[in-house]
Amino acid sequence: MSDTPFRHFDLNESLICLHSNALFRQRHTLTTAQGPDVAVAGKHYLNFCSNDYLGLAADAEVSAAAEQGVKQFGVGSGASHMVCGHSEAHQYLEQALAEWVGRSRALLFSSGYMANVGVIQALLGRHDHLFQDRLNHASLIDGGRISGARSHRFRHADVGHLEALLNSSAGACRGRGLIVTDSVFSMDGDVAPLAGIADVARPRQAWLMVDEAHALGVLGKEGAGAVVDAQLSEAHVPIVVGTLGKALGTAGAFVAGSTELIEFLIQRARTYMYTTALPPSLCMATLKSLE
Repeated sequence: MSDTPFRHFDLNESLICLHSNALFRQRHTLTTAQGPDVAVAGKHYLNFCSNDYLGLAADAEVSAAAEQGVKQFGVGSGASHMVCGHSEAHQYLEQALAEWVGRSRALLFSSGYMANVGVIQALLGRHDHLFQDRLNHASLIDGGRISGARSHRFRHADVGHLEALLNSSAGACRGRGLIVTDSVFSMDGDVAPLAGIADVARPRQAWLMVDEAHALGVLGKEGAGAVVDAQLSEAHVPIVVGTLGKALGTAGAFVAGSTELIEFLIQRARTYMYTTALPPSLCMATLKSLE
């Protein structure tokens, strides 16, 4: 028997394996601001891969709002929201975001990844059921794993398959049911059948959570997203998640829903409670983007 019971961390072997399978990722260092034309290593390229859908990441008015935010609030927030990091800039932005997407309240998170993980982790436990579209974003998948809930993956945009999974799981336990889907799927650009999903969710008392990361600024009245475009109320879609680093051109994310949902997440979402709040200057910039 070996004196060393654990296997050696051979990271070089793993990296070689990634290379050989064409899975090795590399970063491209830009020397210009985001825009249709960017420079990498001294060469200019047309940029077709950015999430800066509306060109706001380098917008002069948005940048000026960020500068004003730095002058007023400084560079960093200084703490988590739960300690002393929650400023009036955060408060104003949460109110504006909630109004924009037609929900009672909103709660800011440091990133879309942290928002998705935090919501699912807070709401579900090992006796609960999570139903996800097979093409959901990695953050939603990871949120399900962390929660410990029983996971069910339905075929992409297939309401019939989701309904069958809901029916087969209904009598399995007394746990809660949460359905999660992207609204616009970033790889293919198609839109989830949100109205159909809501129709099968409500009679079964399953909540529906929609990640609007790639729909905000693109779909719906005033760019308020696919949920607004489908005319689905808070009763139909209790949880709306959005990111600020795509069409709005800044950084961070938010969750919108009922007052009770937001208060619960403030108490229980670990990715909200245990991290430094966004810089207030980013909130000021995002308010200008919304305007």
